[in-house]
Amino acid sequence: MRKGVLLGLVVLVFSAGGAAGADLTTKARTSVPALPSWWDTVTITGHVQAGITFNEGPSGGINFGHLFTDKANSLLMNQALLTVQRPLDPKASGYDFGFKFQAMYGSDARYTHFLGEFDQSISGRNQFDIVEAHALFHLPWLTSGGVDVKVGQYVTLEGAEVIYAPDNALYSHSYIFNFGIPFKHTGIMTTTHVTPILDVYAGIDTGVNTTFGNRFDRFNGGDNNMAAAFHGGIGLNLMDGALTVLATTHIGPENPNVSSAVLAGVNPNRALRYLNDVTIVWKATDKLTLTTDLNYIREEGFNAAGGGVAQYVTYALNDWLKITGRGEVWRDNSGFFVAAFPGNLDFVRLEHGNPLGTAIGGGATTYGALTVGLAIKPPVPKELDGLVVRPEIRYDTSLNGTTPFGAGTKRSQFTFGGDIIIPFKIR
Repeated sequence: MRKGVLLGLVVLVFSAGGAAGADLTTKARTSVPALPSWWDTVTITGHVQAGITFNEGPSGGINFGHLFTDKANSLLMNQALLTVQRPLDPKASGYDFGFKFQAMYGSDARYTHFLGEFDQSISGRNQFDIVEAHALFHLPWLTSGGVDVKVGQYVTLEGAEVIYAPDNALYSHSYIFNFGIPFKHTGIMTTTHVTPILDVYAGIDTGVNTTFGNRFDRFNGGDNNMAAAFHGGIGLNLMDGALTVLATTHIGPENPNVSSAVLAGVNPNRALRYLNDVTIVWKATDKLTLTTDLNYIREEGFNAAGGGVAQYVTYALNDWLKITGRGEVWRDNSGFFVAAFPGNLDFVRLEHGNPLGTAIGGGATTYGALTVGLAIKPPVPKELDGLVVRPEIRYDTSLNGTTPFGAGTKRSQFTFGGDIIIPFKIR
């Protein structure tokens, strides 16, 4: 009898222990989250941006010195933009692969086209554009941080401001963004992570806003000349990321291969254009960010130069309100770079070298501009998280007595405008 009881107790103890062990094993298995698949890291997002800029005086319908906000007193649907992407894993120690595809419909597309790619398919104010379309590769080569490679169509490295509206502090853009840097490139860009502090960029592309050319169709091809260009620079990540410096250059021929350039004594495939930019971002505190954008460009063929500086100060008053001030001085020494383009296809036509394109120049002018704006994020449903309203006041002036504003009659212009950005997420 005692032996039977003892045997039963032993069996009970082992059974309980086995059950407890199985339960612990099950919990251990379920408590470790499954690693996401490659497809799970693909996102589909977008936004719609609309705005208006009022001009206080006669302007001929144009806010001179502006591109994306160039139409005075007229409501613009700037961007309806969709992004499908799988970014590279920043912690990847082995091989990794990603991509980005970004398409846009709106009035901003008049200025962001790749030549030969939907650039003259719509003649209205709102046009379609592929902003980016490239493959991404992380290669564990050369350094402990490896090398990232971008192949396809991508936005430039240069400048403190970008095409993608939510990443800008203000609605209107600087002279540097509008006239001092490229917008986009087609080619190969490499980023070598030399150390956690130093990145080196180097790439080759077809030029500024170009794809692949067609020398027998100069007004419609993807490149306006037959020469390649270099794009690269260095990036510094200092003070644990609180201070970053990005110094970049783009060097290559950019003049269209048309008779007017040849008659002016310019070889479109050899006359180099140098576009140089240094962007310094200092997060001085959790609330205060200071950004400095330094710019110098030179067109060798026409002996033209331009450049200047833009200083930004952004302060977060609270979780839903930021204020940004931007002051800028930019010199166009011969009136070669700064212009207004009244027709919807004028900018693209002139990039192609098409004589049907019209540009209204400002002459040899030193431009000064002061802008103050707010970024207001009101309480909204979770589905609209990221919605922002950005009113601003801006004053532009000629610092050397020329009259580029008010249809060539005024030394300065005062504008008041703003936009709303409504985001969405599909996955």
